[in-house]
Amino acid sequence: MATDFKSIPIIDIGPLLSKSDDPDMGSDPGVAQVVEQLDRACREAGFFYVKGHGVPDPLVKEVRSIARKFFHLPYEEKLKIKMTPEAGYRGYQRLGENITKGVPDLHEAIDCYTEIKPGRYGALGKPMEGPNQWYRNHTVYKFNRSGYSVSVVELSRKIMRGIGLALGGSPSEFEGDRAGEAFWVTRIIGYPGVPDANGDNKTDNDVGCGAHTDYGLVTLVNQDDDITALQVRNLSGEWISAPPIPGTFVCNIGDMLKIWSNGLYESTLHRVVNSNAKFRVCVAYFYEPNYDAAVEPLDFCIQKSGGVRKLGKAVYGEHLVAKVQTNFA
Repeated sequence: MATDFKSIPIIDIGPLLSKSDDPDMGSDPGVAQVVEQLDRACREAGFFYVKGHGVPDPLVKEVRSIARKFFHLPYEEKLKIKMTPEAGYRGYQRLGENITKGVPDLHEAIDCYTEIKPGRYGALGKPMEGPNQWYRNHTVYKFNRSGYSVSVVELSRKIMRGIGLALGGSPSEFEGDRAGEAFWVTRIIGYPGVPDANGDNKTDNDVGCGAHTDYGLVTLVNQDDDITALQVRNLSGEWISAPPIPGTFVCNIGDMLKIWSNGLYESTLHRVVNSNAKFRVCVAYFYEPNYDAAVEPLDFCIQKSGGVRKLGKAVYGEHLVAKVQTNFA
């Protein structure tokens, strides 16, 4: 579980990426060093920065620029892709429409998911069926064609190969029936700035996104370079800032990885508080299990954690739907 960490570790995953398709990657000294760092970060904080990730910096910045242009459109225009249950919970959420533990969040967002064809998962998939909504008359439509999604999917897959080794399994531990057809979620999020740059005129609700854990395996956070707003809670309940570090993604683990690891790895509480006067943009990419994956502690993780099964079983799609339906006002 999480410790009293005071900062978020930075991991250069370049050596892991260079060997990630080698079946014998675990024997490489450079990979072994990265795997050791991943294990420590996942045990102690559940959060880490990744550098040496190979996603071009212009592309990373471009998707934030595209998002910013969309959020600055008139409200009536943004509503053309309004999120509704009938749209499979895809599309635009207005300010305060996302709910965390009963409290409206001070952000707006576009939610996108792996598109599910009707009937593919039967009743399990029905609430999430449908195509993503893109605002075709604006550059935000370019996000769908930028190549960014392909880059972060591949990066996440390779990080999970390292995490498989870190837990004591194989590099392909989270492929096949577990995440061989990994479901993905992207949230393109805009956080308004406070009226006063010193934070003196905050509203009663100044939390951009309330304390929560993520749902799946790993999350890659692409945040503005000049605004510190993401906070991670340590074991003592202190909120530790995760300031932007150019050239990195913030990476954190989610609920399903916590279950598969039998609690060896923590899905740590985090929140967003934008006390800056500037509007903040964040693009969060969530790499998830297969939609219909049955998730329960892995045998070798049970053995590594004292031989006691500490967590129960979940079906990822059920977990996602339960979260989505309670986070939507």
